[in-house]
Amino acid sequence: MSKVLILEDEESIRSFIVINLKRNGFEVVEAAEGNEALHKLTTIPDIDIALLDVMVPGIDGFEVCRRIRETNERLGIIFLTAKVQEQDKVYALSVGADDHVSKPFSPTELIARIQSLLRRVNVHREQSAKVSFHSGPFTLDLIAKQFKRNGDAIELTPTEFSLIQFFLEKENTPLSRDLLLDHVWGKEYMGDPKIVDVNIRRLRQKIENNPSEPEYLQTVWGHGYKWKGQGQ
Repeated sequence: MSKVLILEDEESIRSFIVINLKRNGFEVVEAAEGNEALHKLTTIPDIDIALLDVMVPGIDGFEVCRRIRETNERLGIIFLTAKVQEQDKVYALSVGADDHVSKPFSPTELIARIQSLLRRVNVHREQSAKVSFHSGPFTLDLIAKQFKRNGDAIELTPTEFSLIQFFLEKENTPLSRDLLLDHVWGKEYMGDPKIVDVNIRRLRQKIENNPSEPEYLQTVWGHGYKWKGQGQ
């Protein structure tokens, strides 16, 4: 049974989410303010997904996300927010979120987003013909769930890990945004397709010597992106 933490200060909304998650077989941990959420994340084991509202008492959801990512890149994070400005959506992803769902949302949409993210969080449980990939200074270990450059680990979120794996599987092959969305987020994904671009920018910050002039994770103008392997 997957375990989901909900940070939401409005009891009626939180109860609505809890009921629907439990109906779909999830175990639920509740928090009404930011510090409580962080405390529960450090004291309750095996939480797979965190649903974070932005405007909550104490530290806000953005700060909670930042603090989580300081020590935990593997937890799946989805923002629940009434804010609709594009800059807020992009900011949520830039601080480490994997996805966002705008209020009001349907239970069906929320469950679909959680299940899609869980597939990325639990990708290490899936069988793969290859257990590792090597490209230049980089190594991706699917068993240990590690991505390294010259032997030094680079911490990736579940979504970032899935993206890197797909790029290395398709080394030197241009991949469209739609293909990346379908493969990493799932064909049922109903959010903003620009989530791909935000995650690419975040990956470049982690792996490139100069993110503004990427050597490895390159843009293919008019098509999408590709991972440039050796000899290309």
